[in-house]
Amino acid sequence: MIVPEQDSEPQLSLATLDALHQVSYREAGLILLPEKVRMVQSRLRYRLKETGIDTFESYLALVRTDAGARERRMMISALTTNVSHFFREPHHFDILADEVLPKVKARLKAGGRFRIWSAGCSNGQEAFSIVMHLLDKDPSLLDADFRILATDIDPKVIAFARSATYPDRMTDNVPETLRKRFMQPTQLKGQPAHKMADACRNLVRFKELNLMNTWPMRQTFDAVFCRNVVIYFDAPTQDALWPRFHNVLAPDGRLFLGHSERVSAPETVGFSVTGPTTYTKTRSQPINSLNLKAIQGETHGTS
Repeated sequence: MIVPEQDSEPQLSLATLDALHQVSYREAGLILLPEKVRMVQSRLRYRLKETGIDTFESYLALVRTDAGARERRMMISALTTNVSHFFREPHHFDILADEVLPKVKARLKAGGRFRIWSAGCSNGQEAFSIVMHLLDKDPSLLDADFRILATDIDPKVIAFARSATYPDRMTDNVPETLRKRFMQPTQLKGQPAHKMADACRNLVRFKELNLMNTWPMRQTFDAVFCRNVVIYFDAPTQDALWPRFHNVLAPDGRLFLGHSERVSAPETVGFSVTGPTTYTKTRSQPINSLNLKAIQGETHGTS
């Protein structure tokens, strides 16, 4: 009789998945549902091999400790999906160029600033799409006080974004005219690639940032892109973020979300819907005790 081979790979139990969910939720607001057990198991097996740990239970014990702080970051990196491409949901770039840019031009001519935040920037395509689109509309921005802050929780994608070098397959959505103007042909691991021109790179600052933590920015933004990020959060976590985004937006600033994301009751946090998944800051929001906690990053429940 032939005895079937036992699966030698470590197995993730639902109990351990739930405990890992508690850690990921506290750390980054990530929800690990029971139906995702195979996905989580597959993604974290590599982390077990990297750390030399034999079981998911032992891995859980590590990421629960202070000594496991770095590994918690690597765990979140493994669990998050970094799918993006250039000029995704292009209507947002048109709104930015046609409605936001004209309102800041007078300010720029007077020596003022123009700031945009790409929150959850992944490999940087969103930030560089913004740069290319706006420079195509108004080349004078190169001489203005115009900058983009691009942040992500994953240190690996931030490192990739800083390199600003993309395999040709990742640049398919870049119009040929913009590719010729703002990108330079190069090689990446022996394969054809394109690198963003220095003029574009100099306008973007990439930083690692966990949206659940304190935000260090002290000045406001004319637009915030946070697209296809909050879909990984539950409703209470999302609701805690809206007043924080409201707080960092300038008057009449725009908040752009992903196609399947919505601000619940936008009027209660001082937003109005002004386009497809586009929200405009319409008034100052009184900071009551609940909003103050949210703005300070203290409102984040545990499940």
